[in-house]
Amino acid sequence: MSDTQLPVGPGHAGGHLPARHEAAYPLAQTRGVLPALLETQDDRRDEDGIDLLAYWHILLKRRWLVLGVAAGVLALSLLSALMTTPVYRASVLLELQKEGTQVVQVGGLQPGDFGGWDPEFLQTQYELIRSKSLAERVANELALDRAAVERLDEPGPVGRILALLRPQPHPPAKATAAASAKDAQADLDAAAGMIRAGLVVEPVRDSRLVRINFDSVSPQFSARVANAIADGYIAAGLERRFGATSYAKTYLEDQLKLAKAKLEDSERKLVSFAQKESLVNTGEDGQSLATQNLTQLNAALAAAQDQRIRAQARWRQASSGGALPADMIGNSNIRILQQQQAQLQGQYQQKLQTFKPDYPEMRQLKGQLDDLGQQIAREIAGVRASVKAEYDAASSQEGMLKAQIAALRNEALSVDGRSIDYNILKREADTNRQLYDNLLQRYKEVGVAGDVRANNISIIDRADDGWRIKPSLSRNLSLGLLAGLLLGILAALLLEFLDDTVKTPEDIEQKMRLAVLGVVPKLAARQNVADVVDDPRSAFSEAYRSIRTALQFATDHGVPKSLLITSTRPGEGKSTTALTLARHFAQLGKRVLLIEADLRNPSLHRTLSMSPNGVGLSNLLAGGCTLSEATTQSEEPRLDIILAGPLPPSPAELLAGSKLVSALTVAAEVYDQIIIDGPPVLGLADAPILSNAADGTLLVVHAGKTKIKPALLALKRLLAARARVVGALLSKYDARAAGYGYGYGYHHYDSYYAYGGKPRLGKE
Repeated sequence: MSDTQLPVGPGHAGGHLPARHEAAYPLAQTRGVLPALLETQDDRRDEDGIDLLAYWHILLKRRWLVLGVAAGVLALSLLSALMTTPVYRASVLLELQKEGTQVVQVGGLQPGDFGGWDPEFLQTQYELIRSKSLAERVANELALDRAAVERLDEPGPVGRILALLRPQPHPPAKATAAASAKDAQADLDAAAGMIRAGLVVEPVRDSRLVRINFDSVSPQFSARVANAIADGYIAAGLERRFGATSYAKTYLEDQLKLAKAKLEDSERKLVSFAQKESLVNTGEDGQSLATQNLTQLNAALAAAQDQRIRAQARWRQASSGGALPADMIGNSNIRILQQQQAQLQGQYQQKLQTFKPDYPEMRQLKGQLDDLGQQIAREIAGVRASVKAEYDAASSQEGMLKAQIAALRNEALSVDGRSIDYNILKREADTNRQLYDNLLQRYKEVGVAGDVRANNISIIDRADDGWRIKPSLSRNLSLGLLAGLLLGILAALLLEFLDDTVKTPEDIEQKMRLAVLGVVPKLAARQNVADVVDDPRSAFSEAYRSIRTALQFATDHGVPKSLLITSTRPGEGKSTTALTLARHFAQLGKRVLLIEADLRNPSLHRTLSMSPNGVGLSNLLAGGCTLSEATTQSEEPRLDIILAGPLPPSPAELLAGSKLVSALTVAAEVYDQIIIDGPPVLGLADAPILSNAADGTLLVVHAGKTKIKPALLALKRLLAARARVVGALLSKYDARAAGYGYGYGYHHYDSYYAYGGKPRLGKE
């Protein structure tokens, strides 16, 4: 049978192409993949946790960038430390108390007892130390002029370099008499500003101590200013206290005169009104006699009502006809008589069993029982009569008290009505008297303590010569190293997150939702594909053997009969992958056909050192030759090759014809495995056509070069063409560059794919 003839049998109609058996293709591999590609990355990944290992790999990958940035910042820190003018600090230690040593205890002239932590008081003192008035006072005491300020503010080397770049103002004209006052004030402001700029107030934590630090370029000047600030702060506080005492004494004198006049007037009005209304104050609270009696009778009425209620309850219980409570019969003979009655009743019942009731002895016992019953009835009646008498007495007492209260109520209301004005006048007099007494006592205290100047601020340690605080070489280098590492890490993470290429197998699995069938290492600079393929112990060969094994489990019936090798863009290693897989399948003893299906820029013939102008796939698809005529036997046993042949003007139309499916069907009956080296997906219609015709498609992804969005777009185009994508292969993967601690030691081998132009010689 000719290679171009098609088998005719059941299911085939003459020369028509055979129908494709969809059940033989791994549709399960592609079901649900296209909708998954439309999901966002946040929906596909769990972002609840932080993958610290991934960040570590990023830093290892870009370690030279991190180290370079750290070294640069460290060098700048060293240069800055060497060129900065030294600054010296002097320190004075003060103790702050809300109340100093009191010779005479006078409250209110100064703040009260400290009483624990008071942040408002301490913050007030800190701001007083930083105040402009204190700085001006210190500047006057130290006689600081403009020359001294300019000498202390002399710029360092960096400042002098920057001063050369700035234009210098013209020298000022000679000052006139009218401007001398303004110049003096300007000099004072400049000196005070310099003092405030160098002042650092440092509270000592969990204490009442504070350090007054002053920084300048002169250690002796720092000590002088620090001591002057402490002395000036204490002196200013004493002056404020003395001024407050003098003002308080004058103020109290005026207030005493007013309070005395008001007190005399209010007392005269009170006495006059009491005489007019004949009111007598008999109690400390100002109540009248009628009101006091009414209050006492109300209390007695409440007690009488309580007694009457209890007596009424006892009488109701006694008159109900039932048994009397134990508290009512406790003082009577009822219990004794009841006991005797019970004994006689027992004897009577006992003898009744022997004698009849008419028996004389039984009659005698019956008479005794009747007498005891009458005695008990009389005793109970007496108890009830006593309870009734108690209730009547309580009711009578309650009525009498109500009558007396009613008589006193009108009298008390009349007296209270006349006492309203009296009480108003009395309260006014009492208030004026209390105010006068307080002012008088305060005035005497101020007079006694007027010359007592209590100091609540004390100097614990005075300042000596200052010590150098900056620049600190060790601190600058430490901060520079830390800042450099942080900047380097931020730069590395920024570049990594801006890099949207597929870098690791996890990127393919998580972002493309494809199974990774293998990872091909990157070749070293001096290595080529032929040498590493010929070495069966090389990592390169081992990687493709692993891919060959993974392909055997790609579908439920093993390796797809016809397998298309394609990529997103040119130069990703698909031709190398197709050739190497074909050789490895041939080494298993299978008959393998390798088809160079890139009809635009074929490169397989260059790798095999074969002439590209012979009969090839384009001739076969155009009907110019048979399958056997287009096939060339390679140097590898059981490996045949179909080159691209002459480049057609319209490869997509040629591939879309019926000859491609027919040729693959015929080749599948002759060969055990068909490997198709296809063109890239993006920008061309060739790859989707080939993927639809092939039983399976393997997508090659260049590690670190292929971008995620183009790769997803290529995958969508393949799935839209109903391709059976069995997985992806990550090529040219450098484990060390990706940030892992192991690697294969292979370097990137360059490829070039130039559509529409002259191709560069190279291997893909």
